[in-house]
Amino acid sequence: MSQQPNPAPHSNPAPLPRPGADRAACPHYLDFARFGPPPPAVRDAVLDAVRLSATGAPGVVDELHDRETTATGIVAGLTGFDREGVTLVPSTSAGLFHVAFGLNGPGRVLVPRHDFPANVYPWLRAQERGGLTVDFLDNPDGHTSPERVAAALRPDTVAVTVSAVDYRTGRRADLPALREVVGDRLLVVDAIQGFGVSDQPWRLADVVVAGGQKWLRSGWGAALFAASPRALDRLSDGLTGWSGVEDRAVFDATEHPALADAGRMTMTMLNPLAVTGLLASLQELERAGQRTVAKAVTANADLLVDRLRSAGADLLTPVEPEHRAGIVSVHLADPRWSAVPARLRELGVVATARPGYLRLSVHSETASESIELAASALRA
Repeated sequence: MSQQPNPAPHSNPAPLPRPGADRAACPHYLDFARFGPPPPAVRDAVLDAVRLSATGAPGVVDELHDRETTATGIVAGLTGFDREGVTLVPSTSAGLFHVAFGLNGPGRVLVPRHDFPANVYPWLRAQERGGLTVDFLDNPDGHTSPERVAAALRPDTVAVTVSAVDYRTGRRADLPALREVVGDRLLVVDAIQGFGVSDQPWRLADVVVAGGQKWLRSGWGAALFAASPRALDRLSDGLTGWSGVEDRAVFDATEHPALADAGRMTMTMLNPLAVTGLLASLQELERAGQRTVAKAVTANADLLVDRLRSAGADLLTPVEPEHRAGIVSVHLADPRWSAVPARLRELGVVATARPGYLRLSVHSETASESIELAASALRA
């Protein structure tokens, strides 16, 4: 067999392709429940942070990491939580893992069986390692109702975890009613499908975790984490890393005590570029106002619901505005399950199609033309 010659060790590689360099933003984007494309303010802030980091100038690293403090201050204002109860984590999953591994047994946690897996696996993994015993709540329709929760509680249930908005049906959780039935147990909320576009009383929860890559449109890599004083009292330092201890910059070969505040819910330093994106998106939300954004999202979802019903769609999402946020889903059986998504692609509408249903998700700036196009695909 003949041998192929080895490539020259110092040959110049071809430049990496830039697939987004010549691609315009999609005008009919209805997929914020999957990913929210960063708006110009966020994009520019992150690019500026990259350029700043590339200078290597004195103090740049500290300046970039200090943005986390600014971001957590805004989160405290937007959620109503005390500043001591707020920190940032890499993702919703990371935050929920910290909670699951921070609640020691004995005791039980009530987990909706049909929630997005990010709100299920942390509890299962913690249970395997001596954490709380998992009790599943059946909610195939995405409705974690107060009545279902009340019926499933046990005397030794110490925590209940829910999604603020169901990822599949778009049904919004009733946090005030859940708070009432949960009582003094911890109420943990995966808020990634609602924070920023759903005007909910977040302060009623004991823990709120939300990644920024969907409705906040900050890109991947950073999430907000807010905990009540009661939650901080009950959460141990199960997954606390070197960044979550006192005097973390003192490397003296001894174990340091965990921080008393929410900062102990961290394992290592966050990516400051991701933090910059989250900070920029939070500043945009703060300027626009949560209620203003939520009102615009509701209006667009109202229009989408109306147009889909006129097209004869079988809605999975509640019709009533108070029971939903920005997600509107419809049931799609064969053969339409393949035909409708194909038609949406032809029209340039971006949405998520999964077996049995189509999920559309609108934001505050979604154009009515995009909503009309999406509905037309279901009339065909």
